[in-house]
Amino acid sequence: MEEQQILHLLGTLSIEEKIGQLIQLSGEFFNTGAMAVGPMQKLGIDGNMVQYTGSVLNVLGAAKVIQIQSDYLEKSRHKIPLLFMADIVYGYKTVFPIPLALGSSWDPEMVKSCNKLTAEESCAAGAHVTFAPMVDVVRDPRWGRCMESTGEDTYLNSIFAKAMVEGFQGDFTPGASLASCVKHYAAYGAPEGGREYNTVDMSERRLREDYLAPYKAAVDAGCELVMTAFNTVDGIPATANQWLMDDVLRKEWGFNGVLITDYAAISELIAHGVAEDDREAARLSMEASVDIDMKTACYSNQLKPLLEEGRLSMKKIDDAVLRVLKLKNKLGLFEDPYRGASITREQELSHSPERTALARNAATQSLVLLQNNKSALPLSKNKKIALIGPYADSQDLSGLWAVYGDKSQVVTLKAAFEEALPPDRFRMTQGCNLLDSHEGLGDFGFFKLDEAALTIQKAKDQGLQRAIELAEWADTVIFAMGEHTLQSGEAGSRSDLSLPANQTDFMDKVLPYVKSSVLLLFNGRPLVLTEIREKVDAILECWYPGTEGGHAIIDLLLGDANPSGRLTMSFPYAVGQIPVYYNHFNTGRPSRTSAHSMRFTSRYLDIPNEPLYPFGYGLSYHKTDYTNLLLSSSVLQSGQHLEAEIEIRNGSDRSGYEVIQLYIRDLVGSVVRPVKELRGFQKIHLQAGEHRKVYFRITEDMLKFYTKDMTYEAEEGRFEVYIGSSSEDVLTASFTFMK
Repeated sequence: MEEQQILHLLGTLSIEEKIGQLIQLSGEFFNTGAMAVGPMQKLGIDGNMVQYTGSVLNVLGAAKVIQIQSDYLEKSRHKIPLLFMADIVYGYKTVFPIPLALGSSWDPEMVKSCNKLTAEESCAAGAHVTFAPMVDVVRDPRWGRCMESTGEDTYLNSIFAKAMVEGFQGDFTPGASLASCVKHYAAYGAPEGGREYNTVDMSERRLREDYLAPYKAAVDAGCELVMTAFNTVDGIPATANQWLMDDVLRKEWGFNGVLITDYAAISELIAHGVAEDDREAARLSMEASVDIDMKTACYSNQLKPLLEEGRLSMKKIDDAVLRVLKLKNKLGLFEDPYRGASITREQELSHSPERTALARNAATQSLVLLQNNKSALPLSKNKKIALIGPYADSQDLSGLWAVYGDKSQVVTLKAAFEEALPPDRFRMTQGCNLLDSHEGLGDFGFFKLDEAALTIQKAKDQGLQRAIELAEWADTVIFAMGEHTLQSGEAGSRSDLSLPANQTDFMDKVLPYVKSSVLLLFNGRPLVLTEIREKVDAILECWYPGTEGGHAIIDLLLGDANPSGRLTMSFPYAVGQIPVYYNHFNTGRPSRTSAHSMRFTSRYLDIPNEPLYPFGYGLSYHKTDYTNLLLSSSVLQSGQHLEAEIEIRNGSDRSGYEVIQLYIRDLVGSVVRPVKELRGFQKIHLQAGEHRKVYFRITEDMLKFYTKDMTYEAEEGRFEVYIGSSSEDVLTASFTFMK
């Protein structure tokens, strides 16, 4: 449809029809007859407005989507199709690792491929828009939604934001692409105390330097929608924040796509205390140029009265409706309202060999080897292996937000081991529960979970005694432990980041009988592992690895693959350090280099300042040596570039991937600068014994920041360059920047 036709269509709509395009309701509102009355009464929305609704929340499945769309269009005066939007965050039926794990792959192109295949699967099921990616920078692992982020670093999150948007959207091929809704704008990942939905309060400088860039990267990559955050920014809830939504997002960045709220966020302006009632909440959101109201009656019931009172202009509503209609047009819905939804294709695409292979590879690259004392890994296939723990035979390997994942297709550890080892070399027992009590896990209400997901699984055998018997029999014991699925994700904030006490107590009773031990961790955030790491030989961070997690883990344990994951969030030594992240400021009294006595430096009395495992860290079965860091010049002139060169050598007899990381520090600035900042990386494959040189180009853009007067530019002065295998294990060189 040509733009002139869209404008004509807009001019023919009644005020009710216009408002309808700005409303999003969930599937129960589209039931037939009396079945829809209950939801309408509960929400307080008039049944006449439901028939004008512009989009549907979290309804997928080709048969269901086709039926709802068909019924809706039959009754619609203008035949404007519904938009179907859903939380398709890291997979549809085929589930890939959680985004925090995918970030640990340091492979944006692979992640782009994952999202491309996810888009194809979910398009066949009737989806038009995905509420992904979540690009919030996260530095507090107490916050449950760490699992949906790619970590603590602004630069790396920006790289992944671009790749994820491009993967979902592609070239907007009908039936093979989704419109991407980046979330949660802005700074949702920085709530005080790590507590879900809590206050966010920071300077504009901090916001721009550390938190806004990934959203900007998603906008620059062409994302079609942006979702507002629940939190406040500078004392104003994001959903009503005109500076954030209109001044920065729309005017400064040039975003002209659709702004949609998070679930019920407009009505929550009342609880925040910035709106007295639904009418005022609706007015504030419209003035902030928010287009779609997700699952409240505020726009439905209050926009027309606001117009009649003269408190809202028709232009505001027309602009919002036009953006929604343009999105529907870009998706091709006016030509094909079903956009490739197909019952047959939906079944054919789910778990195709191509998807299974990519899911396995993605998981293999995302796992992080944290510890490997006594060369406990890889395991010998000739040794006897015992698998013990609540995740030993669990299909709950996909995490909380794999909303549509096919759990029946998840490969368990037990199943993968039985494929790989002869029967006389492998035994398994659950041994203990994930938790002894599920008190506090909560009721998710609108979020439909299997009953089994809320049930704490009981041991199916002799428990502790059986585990001890297997430990005595085995050459190596593998403990499969971790968080309950409901302990991570939205509304999953935790004050204690240790493994559940019942699991560590169980391990303490079994470990005296163990010859060699490996701990597999299943979790959606960094945990405090300070004590447990002293008790086991090896630790493999498995995150929630998705559909092919079992295969990927066994590939690594048995040495058929070489670990290459590197952390994108620091693992704290203790909860008291949080937030802990690598690119912090130095302070006036740094603990290691200050002229003051140790007592009067910026440090803790009882723990080190440094995290247990730093950003960028991860082990492999090979060892790479870094030597001879050289710069092509000691001076970088404005508008020019210089090259950094480093030699790396795989000194082992095993090939593998290496993630070479480039960091830069501005030693003296008009405002304080971090001790180092990631500015580049390369993931390369090294053959056994291979020696090569790796090059990085350093440009003026890498040196830019918000200066004292808030201009974004590079300042003259001295800079240090660090290249190495993590944020802490680096070689150093320096140069001077001159304009």
